[in-house]
Amino acid sequence: MKRSTQAFQYHQHGGADVLAMRAVPLPPPGAGEVQIRHTAIGVNYLDLYQRSGADKSVPLPAGIGVEGVGIVEIADPANPAFAVGDRVAYVGGPPGSYALRRNIPAARLIRLPDRIGDTTAAATLFKGLTVEYLIHRCVAVKAGQTVLLHAAAGGVGTLASKWLSALGARVIGTVGSEAKLDQARTNGCVHVLLSGDPDLAKKVQALTGGVDVVYDSVGATTFMASLDSLRPRGTLVSFGAASGPPPEISVGELAKRGSLFLTRPSIAHYTADPGEYQQAANRLFDAMADGTVTPSQITTLDLAEAAEAHRMIEGRQTTGSVVLLPNPSK
Repeated sequence: MKRSTQAFQYHQHGGADVLAMRAVPLPPPGAGEVQIRHTAIGVNYLDLYQRSGADKSVPLPAGIGVEGVGIVEIADPANPAFAVGDRVAYVGGPPGSYALRRNIPAARLIRLPDRIGDTTAAATLFKGLTVEYLIHRCVAVKAGQTVLLHAAAGGVGTLASKWLSALGARVIGTVGSEAKLDQARTNGCVHVLLSGDPDLAKKVQALTGGVDVVYDSVGATTFMASLDSLRPRGTLVSFGAASGPPPEISVGELAKRGSLFLTRPSIAHYTADPGEYQQAANRLFDAMADGTVTPSQITTLDLAEAAEAHRMIEGRQTTGSVVLLPNPSK
């Protein structure tokens, strides 16, 4: 008997309305795969980039979503690390987490500690692993350094602010509206500015004399201000494009502004090695256990409301993380 599941797909790039939930075939898992039933699904900016066409690395038609939590329903006999009934989570791999069930490579799975609930994991894992590689491996931030963090009240920003503060860094945050100023302060930012302020770089320089690192997930509207906020030999980590792709600049601009460093990292390259992937997850779980990283504000919606979740994020109507909850009766 052929099995199917309900999953979101899109057949063309565009707005949230291109997402449609369909009955799709669910074959037995292939070699190296397991089949899981989702219990919680994280929504991330990467999903929006892929759906809109800002990221065209996924061929159409496509599934969507790269973060999920669930229960193993069919295990891989060749991989004894996971058994039927195990609680697991994952980040990355083939898009397709906006689904009731799916097959996924076992190499992408992480065993979920009992102390971490499903919704908390789905709200934290992708963003937490993103923060882990950004502040520990992309640039190893040290106590006493000063960091400019854009979108400091968002999902990644909330976790990053707390973790950076715990490391002893001085965090200058930016937010998109005055309504989010207090949230960023609560997250650990010592100063909070509006990302749209035309004098942003001047104000950052006045407060700090130039920051050591800028973490910029906003892109087009903040990129030049980010460069101009750095001290000589500082580093700009451009890891997102919520406002659109950053402008092209010449290499000479980095020299002119003080021998700056610029990197455009991807979590895929920082979790490609299974051992490093698991070590990163363990570091995150330890940070959650000791209270360094605490769950951000979580907005939950039914899986069927995935398109609405995208609209809310694009309209900056959410603070923290958005999690989709599958209907267990389906």
